[in-house]
Amino acid sequence: MRTLKLKPLRFWLTAGMMVIAASTTVLPTQSVWAQVRTLPDFTDLVEQVGPSVVNIRTSELVKASAAATDGAPDEQMLEFFKRFGIPVPPGMRAPRPDRGQVKPQPDEEQPRGIGSGFILTADGFVMTNAHVVEGADEVIVTLTDKREFKAKVIGSDKRSDVAVLKIEATGLPAVKIGDISRLKVGEWVMAIGSPFGLENTVTSGIVSAKQRDTGDYIPLIQTDVAINPGNSGGPLINMRGEVVGINSQIYSRSGGFQGISFAIPIDEATRVAEQLRATGKVTRGRIGVQIDQVGKDIAESLGLASPQGALVRGVESGGPAEKAGIEAGDIIIKFDGKAIERFSELPLMVGKIKPGSKSVVTVFRRGATKDLTVTIAEVESEKPVVKTSAPKPKAPVAGPAQVIGLVISNLTDVQMKESKLTGGVKVDSATGPAARAGLREGDVIVSLGNAEINNVKDFDNALSKADKAKPVNVLFRRGELAQYALIKSAR
Repeated sequence: MRTLKLKPLRFWLTAGMMVIAASTTVLPTQSVWAQVRTLPDFTDLVEQVGPSVVNIRTSELVKASAAATDGAPDEQMLEFFKRFGIPVPPGMRAPRPDRGQVKPQPDEEQPRGIGSGFILTADGFVMTNAHVVEGADEVIVTLTDKREFKAKVIGSDKRSDVAVLKIEATGLPAVKIGDISRLKVGEWVMAIGSPFGLENTVTSGIVSAKQRDTGDYIPLIQTDVAINPGNSGGPLINMRGEVVGINSQIYSRSGGFQGISFAIPIDEATRVAEQLRATGKVTRGRIGVQIDQVGKDIAESLGLASPQGALVRGVESGGPAEKAGIEAGDIIIKFDGKAIERFSELPLMVGKIKPGSKSVVTVFRRGATKDLTVTIAEVESEKPVVKTSAPKPKAPVAGPAQVIGLVISNLTDVQMKESKLTGGVKVDSATGPAARAGLREGDVIVSLGNAEINNVKDFDNALSKADKAKPVNVLFRRGELAQYALIKSAR
C-alpha cells in the first residue's frame, strides 16, 4: 500500500475557536482522506448490455378517410438530421411540397412511431412499454446486428405501461435482471435506446428518487438520465450491468429532456411480464374503496401517531370492502400486516393479491383499530356514479351547532335509505368556522371528535364535550364520498 508523509490533525476548541496542532508521522493515505471518487466509465457496460437492446418500429393501417387528414411530418427534426448529416430514420417521412393534398392509397401501412426495448430471454421474448406498441398493426424489432424481425404482441398492460413481444429467433443475448431493493438514490445508472430514431444511443445519470408517486398505478424511479422520444421501452441499467427499470416517461414543458425522467421498477415490470406471457393479460385484485391521503392536522385530531395510511372516502356498494365491514371515514393503516406509509401504496399492495384470496385490513376508526377480513375481487371497469335527487329536508334544528356556524337537521328515513346510512345529521347551512373548514349545504356529518353521530342530539352532546381550545374533527359525507374537516372555533 502506498504511504505518504502527513501531518495528522488534532483539534481543540478554545474560546470559541478551533486550534490545530500538528506532529509528523507516516499513515496510509486512505486512512486520512476519503476515497477519491471519479466519474464512472460506461464502456464495459455498453459492450455487455448493448447487444440486448433493440429498436422497435411500428406502423398502422391507414384508411383513405383517415389519410385525408394526415398530419405534417416533423420538419424541424428532419432539418436537424440534414444539418448534421444523419440518415433519416425509417419512421420519418420526407416532407412533401403538396402535403395535405395527396392522400395515401387506401389500406396503406404508414409509419407510426419508434421506440426501444430489450431482450428478456434467449428464445425471443422482448420487453417494452405498452404505449410504444399501442394501436400498431405491425411491429418490427431490429437487433444491433441489423437483423429485423416481425414481432407478435404477446400482451400489453396499459395500467403499468408494460408490453411483451415475441420474435422468432434463438440464441439471443438476454439482459440480467437487477434487484430493485439494492438500488440507491445517488447511484449511477445508464440508459440505451433510440431517441428520435437514433439507434444505440447511450446516456447516463444518477437515481434522483425512488418510489416517486406520479399518479400512475406504480411508483416510479426518478433519474436525471437524458431520455427523449424514442427511448421509451429501453432499459435503465445499473453499474453491475443489470436492468433495474424500463424508461417510460419524462417531465417536460417543451417535449424534450429537462433533467427529470421516470422508469418503471423492473420488479413490477417483471411481475406484469410473467402474467402477460402466461395468459396475455394481467389480473389484479381490488377491494372496492376510493381513498385519499391523511393530512397531518387530521391525523393529530384523530389521535394517529403520524399522517399515514389511506383515508377511505367511499365504499363500493356490495363490494368486498363493504361486505368486510369497511366504512367511509375509516383509515386503512395496514394491509396483511404491512404498514401503509402513503395512501398510494394500498392499490399496489391489493393489486398483487390473487382475486378470491382473503386478506386482513387494519382500520383506524373513532380512536381504535380494528382488523377486518376482506375477500379480494378482480379489477374491472369502473361503474359510473348514479346521482339521485335529494328529498325535501325537514325543518332545520337550531342549537349549539350554530356556535361553529352550522344549521343542521336529522336525516329522514328516505335520506338514510338513499345514502345507505344508519344515522347522521344534514348540513342545512354552513357559515363562519364551518364554512372555512369546507363544509357546505347538503353535507351529512356522521362523526364529530371521534364520536359517532346519529342525530342532532348526538351532535350537540359531542360538541359540548369537545375541547374548545382545539380544532374539532368532523367526518362528513358529500354524495358517495367521505372526508374529514377541522373546524376551528371562532375567535
